[in-house]
Amino acid sequence: MDPAPFNERDLDPNAERYIVEWARERRAGEPLGLTVRLARAQADAATVVPEAVRAYFTQRAAAERRRLRQLLRTGRTSLLVGGLFLGAALLLADLLAGLVAGERAASVVRESFVIGGWVALWRPLEIFLYDWWPILAEARLYDRLGAMSVEVRGGAD
Repeated sequence: MDPAPFNERDLDPNAERYIVEWARERRAGEPLGLTVRLARAQADAATVVPEAVRAYFTQRAAAERRRLRQLLRTGRTSLLVGGLFLGAALLLADLLAGLVAGERAASVVRESFVIGGWVALWRPLEIFLYDWWPILAEARLYDRLGAMSVEVRGGAD
């Protein structure tokens, strides 16, 4: 691993991927710990590396929570738009069904608008029922990684 990214409070993408995948394999309540072995001892590595690792994963947890807030904001907006569209579709369905001659044709017009109105609610319901869980799980994983103990060993350790 290149030690330079630690000075910038960032991790090598390969190191991050390895750490995150390793942590995903652990049970949620299991404490995490990381040992970083350096080829040669570095004076400031014992303080810089643990702080950089914790800061990096704490920042990632915050980013996931921002992503979750944005998704829920989109869900609320979509729900409002979808609900208004559903209401308009139901009103229009009744209005147009009354203008169409024939019971069967009126039924097709009414059902088409009703189905279209319910489809408008598809995405908001998908957001509130399914989409937010993985993001919250990822934020919690990063919280655990941000709180893990990090030990640095260098040289002959």
